[in-house]
Parts: sequence; structure tokens; C-alpha cells
Amino acid sequence: MVNAPNAPTLNAVNLRGDYANATADYQVAQDYDSYTVDEQAIWRELYARQLKLLPQYAAPEFCAGVQSLGASPDSIPRLTDASTSLQNLTGWQVIGVPGLIPEEHFFAHLAARRFPVTVWMRRRDELDYLVEPDLFHDFFGHLPMLTHRVFADYVQAYGVLGTRAPHAGALKMLARLYWYTVEFGLIEGSRGLQAYGAGILSSSGETVYALRAENPQRLTFDLERVLRTDYLIDAYQKTYFVLASFDELFDSVLSADFSRLFALWGREPGFVPGEVPVSSSGRWQAKPMLRDQMA
Repeated sequence: MVNAPNAPTLNAVNLRGDYANATADYQVAQDYDSYTVDEQAIWRELYARQLKLLPQYAAPEFCAGVQSLGASPDSIPRLTDASTSLQNLTGWQVIGVPGLIPEEHFFAHLAARRFPVTVWMRRRDELDYLVEPDLFHDFFGHLPMLTHRVFADYVQAYGVLGTRAPHAGALKMLARLYWYTVEFGLIEGSRGLQAYGAGILSSSGETVYALRAENPQRLTFDLERVLRTDYLIDAYQKTYFVLASFDELFDSVLSADFSRLFALWGREPGFVPGEVPVSSSGRWQAKPMLRDQMA
């Protein structure tokens, strides 16, 4: 039996996953027959709602990934089927987990090209907002981008970095990197700004907000700025970072001297979300919101 980790939320949360039956590295089997009729209906509703938004808001790489996975919009997917598809495409496996898992195990799984997917579905009163990740967030939000070779390699490289993080400050910086890329990343596509982050594209509200709202700050991607910028856990983001390409993301991680960055900034407080950036090099530049004519 393993213990549930602490949720990274402002207020204490009792994680709902069944950790009692998890293995030592927090894997659990997907008990497919246990999903209720209502949970299947919730999957269909969420899937249909997000699918309608993808052509307008999602990066084409994400849309292609949804197609490549071949998950049915009519029923909750089987993780074994998705794992077979991903292994054929990019060498990744899909493993079931009870929910959030400790950082060291999360990093280890990513480094070995195993992506943890929560096995339980949210309740109907949580269609629009969920504190912790469920199956829909993990599957629909994360797995499509793992069909993209460059992004899949980036996530593995990120996992390797995590296994080597020297101290708590370094882990904090890596959490920001994951948050602002894998979860809430934007990219400058052929039709203007588009989303690829799982936290955006698994939420109808944040999908529209991230690309159309006037309030959030959208900055040109800069690794140092990302590593030093705090984020919001229980609200829409005040800051997003915009890639020029997925190669830029992968190359920046491979070429960076993380030991130096961790030593310089790991124990320093982060930038407040939405804080106006100051850079003598001029590289922290704002991007416009998605314009109506780009829709």
C-alpha cells in the first residue's frame, strides 16, 4: 500500500483516488467494467464539447494526435488500446494511476516514456472545473501531443531532468516549466495563436479564455522567464508562454545549463503571475490575443 501525495493546491484537498491497491510505483489497473452509465455519458459530453473547439483553438499537432489515438467519442477509452497506439507512434506507454502521484515517481515514469493517466472520471457537477486531474484531463488533454515525435521526446527529457533535480528549489522551477508548456502552452501557428497544453484543451472555459480574453499576459517563450514565473493552481492563468515551434521547446531544454539556472534562481521567489516582465535584452515580448479574423 502506498500513501497519497499532498495536492499542490492552495487549500488542502483529500485526493479521491484509490491508493490502497497501487503498486510501489503508483500504478493501478483500469477496472473498465466499474465505470457507470453516467460516467460514460460524462465522457461523451466532455469529448463532444472539446472536439467542437479544436479546429478553432487547438494546434494542428494536437488535432492530429486526437485522430491518431482513435479513441471513441462514445465511450471511455481503454488505456491498453491507447498504449498500443502510442508505442507504435512514439514508443510511449500509457499506465493507470490513482490520481496525483509523488514527484519522484512521476519523473521516473516520464523518463522511461510511461505516461500516467488517472483511471477515475469526474462527477457531473465538475464538468467545468476540477481541482485534481481525472481520466478525461489526462487522456484527452495529454495523450494527443505524445503522438508528436518532438514533443514526446521533450516530455521524456523533462522526466530525466526531474530525476536529477538537486533540491526543492529546482523541483519548483521544473514544476513551472511543466505547467507553462505541457499544461498551459500556446504556440504561434499558421492561424495565429493556438493552444497545445492539456490544461487548456481539456477545459472549455480555459480554451476560450487563453486565446481570446484580453486579461492574460502572453509572452514569447523564454526558458529563464518560464522557470522563474509562479503560476495559479485554482484559477485561470494570468500568464501564458508562446512557442515559435516545438523544436524550439525541445532544443531549449537540451541546450540549457540547468545546473547554473537552478543555482542562480532555485531558491529565489518567483515572478508573480501577470507581473509585467522586465528584460534588458527585450526578449520577453507580449503576443496578441487570438483575433476574430483568425477564427
